[in-house]
Amino acid sequence: MENTLKRFTVNGGFFGRYQQLAKDTIIPHQEKAIKDELAGAEKSHAVENFRHAAEVIKTGKCSGEFYGMVFQDSDVAKWLEAAAYSLALFPDSELEKRCDEVIDLIAEAQHDDGYLNTYFTVKAPEKRWTNLAEAHELYCAGHMMEAAVAYAQCTGKTKLLDIMERMTAHIYKRFVTDGAEGYPGHPEIELALMRMYKCTGDKKHLELAGHFINVRGVNPHYFGEECKKRDWQVWGLDCGDTEYAQNNAPVRELEKATGHSVRAVYLYAGMADYAAVTGDESLVKACETLWCNIVQKRMYVTGAIGSAYEGEAFTADYHLPNDTAYAETCASIGLIFFARKMLDLQKRGEYADIMERALYNCVLAGMELDGTKFFYVNPLEVLPGISGMTKTHWHAKPERPSWFVCACCPPNVARLLTSIGEYAWSLEEKEDVIYSHLFINGELDGKIAVETNFPFDGKVTYKFKQAVNQMLAIRLPFWSENTQISCEYEAKDGYAYIKGAFAEGDVITVDFDMSVKRIYADSNVSANNGKVAFSRGALIYCAEGVDNGGEILNLAVKKNGAVSIEDNNLKAEGFRLKNNGDLYSFNSPEAEPCTIKLVPYYTWGNRGLNQMRVWIPEN
Repeated sequence: MENTLKRFTVNGGFFGRYQQLAKDTIIPHQEKAIKDELAGAEKSHAVENFRHAAEVIKTGKCSGEFYGMVFQDSDVAKWLEAAAYSLALFPDSELEKRCDEVIDLIAEAQHDDGYLNTYFTVKAPEKRWTNLAEAHELYCAGHMMEAAVAYAQCTGKTKLLDIMERMTAHIYKRFVTDGAEGYPGHPEIELALMRMYKCTGDKKHLELAGHFINVRGVNPHYFGEECKKRDWQVWGLDCGDTEYAQNNAPVRELEKATGHSVRAVYLYAGMADYAAVTGDESLVKACETLWCNIVQKRMYVTGAIGSAYEGEAFTADYHLPNDTAYAETCASIGLIFFARKMLDLQKRGEYADIMERALYNCVLAGMELDGTKFFYVNPLEVLPGISGMTKTHWHAKPERPSWFVCACCPPNVARLLTSIGEYAWSLEEKEDVIYSHLFINGELDGKIAVETNFPFDGKVTYKFKQAVNQMLAIRLPFWSENTQISCEYEAKDGYAYIKGAFAEGDVITVDFDMSVKRIYADSNVSANNGKVAFSRGALIYCAEGVDNGGEILNLAVKKNGAVSIEDNNLKAEGFRLKNNGDLYSFNSPEAEPCTIKLVPYYTWGNRGLNQMRVWIPEN
């Protein structure tokens, strides 16, 4: 097994801080949470569920009960995956020992036939595989497969991989050998099986991934038919809503991103990965169509997706409300997965542009700067007293809690931050090209050192510590109108191609244009008509009440007014409108000149309860 995770080592800088934070704070904090040791937080019971399941396997009885969401197993899987990446970065015998103990417990919870799922082992053993629409058996299996691959690659230990090989064999037998109808209610296993295939070389993993992709939506009524056959439910999902579950048509016929946004982009990521390996052009075309629909008509300026609380879902083209946005952290992470797999299909800068936007804005905003509190929902406008309070806005919390009953997002952030090197580079040895997608301090294969203060500064330096005989392709971000590179290059599809060979001691310097940009939405986005947002480099900015006298609803940006940069924040010329005191008035409000301070969106909500807004009226 090739360990690609160790090929790029982050050294200091912006993400160096985050990876150190993951080691010191995020992973220990989340370990306490899944072990019910986090004071004042929502109970998880995720590890305890495995203990109960192991008891059932050993004795046939259980002294406790299953607790939590039907997919609670996945919290343990994602934590293990994040811990594995951290162990590759920062070897820690004590953490590794605790991970091994959890894996031992998982092994004890596995049935003789390979089946592994604590909900069904403890709570409903007679009902397994009867509710694919709601019960997340394949989803949980997928996340544990990803953890297994990561742990094997990072530690060399294959016990969890062996466990999931047995679970994969169990699933293969049921759905391929025995021909049972069905596909995942919550896609995830598709991309996980692709990771299993690449790790082990076992073509059954590839075949099973292809099976779930190819049968999805062929019978769009499957979940409804399944529902009629059983007398139980998890949460009363409308199994007739085929768009919600992305099974309204075979995947190659899908034209719009619909339904639950996390499920959608997990599915699309699996599709793109399968297409890259098999060369399936019809699947490539479908992925391109779905990608364009998302980024051109259904994505927030922060890289967030999913407009509605109802179904955590995509809604309609251009429907992007700010204050009721769902914009789940996991959905942006899934969009990053999709973008990364599209880069494997086609080296086009637009994929890395979106990957960067989602990462630096929505995903990072999903976690408090100290790594101990998290947002599930990432709105673009927050008003205390309304946000998190009223029935229509209760999901859009104005402050981050330390954990959730449904805690899918925190460990998802952890596993992404600890594996960020996988997204920064592509090493295409067959093409004899090294691609630099994200600009992160670090060292690639001991050969190329990257030095930068990005995202706050646009200078990126590539220093060759050894001779490199491959071409270097550096992304040309869409936000940089005047990029300066210290050597000759050929621009193609959003990348600057620089011919090797490079000698030891060679240096390439890139200076990106970091000027402040005003962003205007398509007029079809009704929520943003007459408003402007600000960006600088990869970062989107927002106004918070704490910097602007407590009140931001009465602020307006001056059209063509000056904007300055101060300590990585922005100051824009604007006006403060003085209310007349009446709910409605015939008199235009008075406007007083003022300076509006804006901070990077990912930093908002770290200084107490206050208002926040990304899109600001422009007068």
